[in-house]
Amino acid sequence: MKKILITGGAGFIGSAVVRHIISNTQDSVINLDKLTYAGNLESLVSVEASERYAFEQVDICDRAQLDRVFSQHQPDVVMHLAAESHVDRSITGPSDFIQTNIVGTYTLLEAARHYWMQLDAEHKAAFRFHHISTDEVYGDLPHLDEQEGQAVNQELPLFTETTPYAPSSPYSASKASSDHLVRAWLRTYGLPTIVTNCSNNYGPYHFPEKLIPLVILNALEGKPLPIYGKGDQIRDWLYVEDHARALYKVVTEGKIGETYNIGGHNEKQNLEVVQTICSILDSLVPKATPYAEQITYVTDRPGHDRRYAIDATKMSNELNWQPEETFETGLRKTVEWYLANQEWSQHVQDGTYQRERLGI
Repeated sequence: MKKILITGGAGFIGSAVVRHIISNTQDSVINLDKLTYAGNLESLVSVEASERYAFEQVDICDRAQLDRVFSQHQPDVVMHLAAESHVDRSITGPSDFIQTNIVGTYTLLEAARHYWMQLDAEHKAAFRFHHISTDEVYGDLPHLDEQEGQAVNQELPLFTETTPYAPSSPYSASKASSDHLVRAWLRTYGLPTIVTNCSNNYGPYHFPEKLIPLVILNALEGKPLPIYGKGDQIRDWLYVEDHARALYKVVTEGKIGETYNIGGHNEKQNLEVVQTICSILDSLVPKATPYAEQITYVTDRPGHDRRYAIDATKMSNELNWQPEETFETGLRKTVEWYLANQEWSQHVQDGTYQRERLGI
């Protein structure tokens, strides 16, 4: 049984990891979260009464509080998910991304390193610092219409663990910076680190600034469903609970110094994603006109990456992980969850966000 310190555990992916660990293992969790606009303890109601769960409202940039948390809770593992993560928001206000994703990661690394150095030999050897990152650090991949003369059935390249970094946005640049810091702390100081890079997550408890929850909620309220540009940007979609299982696999079975790419094997154009949501809503909550009639094309995001796609072969071969959800089953579960939890959606937006367009 391990004590796992999870940063950003009240966020979308972090809360899924917390719920997975408390519900499916005997490990304990210390959830460290600043509770910014996207952090919500209502996402953890199902586990908050557990004796194996503790919450600390702490900013990862606050070194004194980090030192206290390490000293008080004595974690065996750190899973670092705390981050600013919305590309549009990073275009509007990049400073928060530099502060949290770069300075915050540096501060956490230093607190973890000083804690780790004081451990006895057995606990020092068992300690892990798992940094959770994104596929967006790799930039973007060729799109089908960019491959002159390419056959439709010919395979396009995928992101692998050795793909060079070429971030496009303030968000992805800040995450690339944090990845480099984590690897440097292994190389220079010996801190036992692991890095994972994941594709686009979706599922329950997702803050409504992101495409899938925004479209679901706008559709239900009769509002426009905004499509950037032509909607032909391609993303690889990963159900958040599959990601949580993968992250636990990595932190318990992965090798120090390795990078693991985690993807859902679901490349979809943004327009196709929105149309599929509309089709599901047509069947679950039908109205006089199809939801797809609410689709509206808007000005594209500056510097918008055209295509992301993960090669998760290493996760499959070395850690025996595969996603359990298809895009169709995962998306239907997601839509059904938002239909059943509209109160959660309202609470998480109150006073912070009204689904306005950012990043123009």
